[in-house]
Amino acid sequence: MRKFAWKKYAIGAAVVIGMVWLFGPRESRDRMWRGGGYDDVPTLSPAPYNSFETDPDPTKTGYCTSAHSPDKKLVQFALMIDAGSTGSRIHVYKFNNCNPTPSLEYEVFKMIRPGLSSYKTDPTAAARSLDELLDVAVKTVPKDFQNCAPVEVKATAGLRLLGHDTAQAILDAVRARLRSKYPFPVSSRASAVEIMDGRDEGVYAWLTANYLLGTLDSSKSTSKSFTETYAVLDLGGASTQIVFEPTFPNSHQTLLDGEHKYELTFAGRTHTLYQHSYLGYGLMQARRSVHNLVGFMWEFTHPKEGDPVHPQVANACLNRRSQRDIELEGVAGSKSRNVTMVGADIGSFEACKRVLELVMAKDAICQTKPCSFNGVYQPSVLDTFPTGGILALSYFYDRIFPLLPASQTSSSKPITLPISQIATMAKQVCAGNNAYFPESAQEEIEGRPETCLDMTFLYVLLRLGYEFEEDRVVRVEKKVAGTELGWCLGAAIAMLDAKIECKA
Repeated sequence: MRKFAWKKYAIGAAVVIGMVWLFGPRESRDRMWRGGGYDDVPTLSPAPYNSFETDPDPTKTGYCTSAHSPDKKLVQFALMIDAGSTGSRIHVYKFNNCNPTPSLEYEVFKMIRPGLSSYKTDPTAAARSLDELLDVAVKTVPKDFQNCAPVEVKATAGLRLLGHDTAQAILDAVRARLRSKYPFPVSSRASAVEIMDGRDEGVYAWLTANYLLGTLDSSKSTSKSFTETYAVLDLGGASTQIVFEPTFPNSHQTLLDGEHKYELTFAGRTHTLYQHSYLGYGLMQARRSVHNLVGFMWEFTHPKEGDPVHPQVANACLNRRSQRDIELEGVAGSKSRNVTMVGADIGSFEACKRVLELVMAKDAICQTKPCSFNGVYQPSVLDTFPTGGILALSYFYDRIFPLLPASQTSSSKPITLPISQIATMAKQVCAGNNAYFPESAQEEIEGRPETCLDMTFLYVLLRLGYEFEEDRVVRVEKKVAGTELGWCLGAAIAMLDAKIECKA
């Protein structure tokens, strides 16, 4: 195992272990989800009519005149309601069945506030709150298509917090109202109206991405050779997720059983996926862990040094010549403390990387090998996913995209870069070389002292955490083929892949 030491501080191994234990993110095993170049990645062609407003006849399609299969309708609508903690959203999707798998033409979107969890004492009112969304669906889906346009409601963590009985009462009321008031079929499966498992959320996001990228289209593959799917990496504020489809060169090796294993059947093919959510390793949580670790190191080496009310603490992970006020968490019952973190003249990619290497807990006990970080089992991507594409979402996109040169962002090609370029950008911003970046990015860097920390964390997560190679190419996106990346579309096409129960 690799060992990392501080040159600046002569601190024993026991102290380092204690710091990581105190300030490193805590891994949760709850189901809390969220190779070469890929410039020629297949994407869906724009539809002849790519919006409801421009579609002259929603009952038809501009792609073909007959369905690929006689047991499929030429045009198919699907409704997915995302019942989040702050509000509910409906996605009304129009597909055509010109090909073996449904092809998305456009979606109609509507959001309302508050969410279902705001009606914890009145399940009937909770169900009625969705009427505004369903009315949009009634206006969008042609009348003759409504009885075969399935609807599902997927609630997320907000409803789970109400407790089982309260949440179930709301779900039952929603199901009853959908069936009694609206023409859309609601499957008898429990999953049609449910609190979505975090594993499903991550896998549906993987399905959305690979569907839009064309890697799941059976018409492009033979029975013996399939297009390699993308790994999907999602970086939120509190957690980070990885989903990929490993292949094992040795036929005697397989993906070990456990919560990380997910078998998804789509278009007649079963995908055995590895998925995991690392709670505590989102970007905002990583920032807190770094600041707390640096603050603890400072207090350890400056014991009661006048006990200043608001001390200045040197932090190599802040941009050079920048500063930020930080509230440090208390230790062992002590109160939290406000300090000013300063990058001063010590902003350093290498020093920041060493701090993050401690936070990643790469040397944590690995009970089931191999492990990625923090003792979590993950098949080696070098051995089981050596050439597949990597799609990085959310904060990966938000932090990387503004710093890229125009040559990488102004064309119609996918936004791709090797992991080594992320390291290069991190080194430049940590050193204060803002002129290295586009003029539009320089103001953003100056207004965000933690850009050095953020970019270094992205690199460390990919390189040290997941162990992708330095020259591996990553694609960063917010949309593909004009469609937002997320779990809703994946859930909708999985719903269509199952048997549709039309309403009489």
